[in-house]
Amino acid sequence: MLPGQVCSTFTLCLHFRNQRFRSKPIPCACEPDFHDGFLLEVHRDSLGDGSKMADATSMLSICDPVHLVLIRTDTSGETMLVASYFLEWRSVLGLENGIANLPVELLGVGSECKVSVGILNIKLELYPRVNQTLSQEVVRTQFSLERQRTAEKERLFLVYAKQWWREYLQIRPSHNTRLVKIFAQDENCINRPVCSYVRPLRAGRLLDTPRQAARFVNVLGYERAPVVGGGGKQEQWCTLLAFLCRNKGDCEDHSNLLCSLLLGYGLDAFVCVGTKAKGVPHTWVMTCGTDGTITFWESLTGHRYIHKPINPDDPPLIEQPKPLYPYRTIGCVFNHQRFLGNCQPSDAVELCTFDLNNESKWKPMSEEAIKSVCSPGSTTSLPPFPPLCAAMIDAAAVSNEMELQLRILVSEHRKDLGLTTVWEDHLSYLLSPALAAYETERTTGISAGNEEFQDAIRRAVPDGHTFKGFPIHFLHRNARRAFATCLRSSFCEEIICCRGDQMRLAVRVRAFAYPESACAVWIMFACKYRSVL
Repeated sequence: MLPGQVCSTFTLCLHFRNQRFRSKPIPCACEPDFHDGFLLEVHRDSLGDGSKMADATSMLSICDPVHLVLIRTDTSGETMLVASYFLEWRSVLGLENGIANLPVELLGVGSECKVSVGILNIKLELYPRVNQTLSQEVVRTQFSLERQRTAEKERLFLVYAKQWWREYLQIRPSHNTRLVKIFAQDENCINRPVCSYVRPLRAGRLLDTPRQAARFVNVLGYERAPVVGGGGKQEQWCTLLAFLCRNKGDCEDHSNLLCSLLLGYGLDAFVCVGTKAKGVPHTWVMTCGTDGTITFWESLTGHRYIHKPINPDDPPLIEQPKPLYPYRTIGCVFNHQRFLGNCQPSDAVELCTFDLNNESKWKPMSEEAIKSVCSPGSTTSLPPFPPLCAAMIDAAAVSNEMELQLRILVSEHRKDLGLTTVWEDHLSYLLSPALAAYETERTTGISAGNEEFQDAIRRAVPDGHTFKGFPIHFLHRNARRAFATCLRSSFCEEIICCRGDQMRLAVRVRAFAYPESACAVWIMFACKYRSVL
């Protein structure tokens, strides 16, 4: 590779007990050269001992693995999940010198979960050394006991789930066609109870409100799991770390994260599994208010809908509410503690009532059974939830860079058409309040500041002149891609290719950074020219 040449890169992400790390991006190669070291802190859990080093026996009881996620980023900034691996670090406790060299085989994800991606050489070192090392026999026995305990809990839950499903089908044979999802496969093709994908998640000071959390989740990219061959949708519910590191995922990933954040804000939130138009399987989030209000949250758009049930027994003259939401049927709802199958005569969302405590309408699973396999620390196979990370990008720098690139792209495009380009900086600056208002509206649902923007534009555009503006929204930071999309809009193309007397062009870019370096980008093109009658 030549110096200065842009290439695809690998990044290794780690999570261990509320600590997250990221390697430096390194060029993709047959033998990528990872040379990063990370200091993972192992402290006692008990209060007051937080800063003390745990002894070997205490450390042996800490069964949290180190979660490793390998991400590939191509030259356009697109990311791809390469591998996800849970590293058992405690083998180092049974070694005299407290140093272990582990060659770890990473496997692919999804349909490639049996295919080897490569070998990662990991060196583990315990620092400072513990006074007494444990015998390898003790370490092996601990691992074996944990595996047995986990396997037994998972076996009992499976037996219970089968019994629950039999009872559910006895209520009505047609329940067989409802989308009642008890287990889902993660990126490593491991079947997990759906309740284990959700957990109350606090965003610290990174997000202030539930609606801002919904906007953050909506800014994370949407991408369906890749399918090899035909036969419908490839299932892949990602672990939270894999979803966050990749910065994009399917609707289930978005719904699980949004539900976890809303639970963190103290709301009674559930993931809903059902269908939208044309019977397409879909998930979304629902919150139940203390006053009985049911609100649907669409995790892919950030939109919220109030559910008003239709009563099919009402006389025809009574006007029924028209549903605004895109959901058609609902099979089940779940969160970290509860799982309920819809056993109402119809699974049409508009006809459903959401009194979740009414067992004639919603068949519950035993909360104890769910807790035995889904509560933190219940089984060693449960991936721990990572904390959210603050944005690593400078929103102002991103805005400036993209604006500069768009100016060059517009000027080149107009030059090819034989047109000159004159930019007006003042007009470009005046577009800022509009872009800020669009983002505020997406986050809060409240429109504000439009009067001042319109007043400023009226002052900046003299009598007898025409002003045209076109705003557009992106979830990526690639100026060339954004420009190509803008040209596909006839209204935007009209502005970019505008000809006229005293023609002036303006462009403004405003990037809004969210946790995990998710970024919402608003672009506005505008022009003003003298109207010729």
